[in-house]
Amino acid sequence: PGLMDFKKGTTTLGFVFQGGIIIAVDSRASMGSYIGSQTVKKVIEINDFLLGTMAGGAADCSFWERHLTRLCRMHELRHRERISVAAASKLLANIFYGYRGQGLSCGTMVAGWDKSGPHLYYVDDQGDRHKGNVFSVGSGSTFAYGVLDSGYKFDLSVEEAVELGRRSIYHATHRDGASGGVVRVYHVHEKGWTKVIPGEDVNTLHYMYANEKGLKGTE
Repeated sequence: PGLMDFKKGTTTLGFVFQGGIIIAVDSRASMGSYIGSQTVKKVIEINDFLLGTMAGGAADCSFWERHLTRLCRMHELRHRERISVAAASKLLANIFYGYRGQGLSCGTMVAGWDKSGPHLYYVDDQGDRHKGNVFSVGSGSTFAYGVLDSGYKFDLSVEEAVELGRRSIYHATHRDGASGGVVRVYHVHEKGWTKVIPGEDVNTLHYMYANEKGLKGTE
């Protein structure tokens, strides 16, 4: 109970495939059953080759990932080369570890492309840091995983991968009341990241997917 016991809701996901990394997120901010916003940017653009995702406390994620942006830029200026994804995620994990037990609320993914190719890390408010190929974070993550695990394979084309990310987020927003708004999809590749879907309303997607199944969407 108390100040730090806020209910949080989000769906974010990331996965590595042959064409790089896909990051897909929703855009809803909620406080329990109250929807505070439908237009949150949950992907933080750290630099042209690095992305971070937000889940948990909006302020905590936003502040510390913007702080990470600054640290990454300082690294570039000092060492005259871009920071690796491993090092960037480690900086964030070390900060979270230092604040352990002090009530931070953060579940984040750090994705990017460096000298050694594409990398995806999960970092949370306990200082945990995991490298992996498929992650989903937030209250809607279980629903997203259901779709993601069914459709994921490493050989996906870019188009298939973007669609898998979009569809996974849509299904999560449909079942999870704390997720919703629009779907945003990013593609991380050799030349940096590209915003593939800047914001597609889940309501539109609902009827689109229903029509594909020969349904009205009002069933």
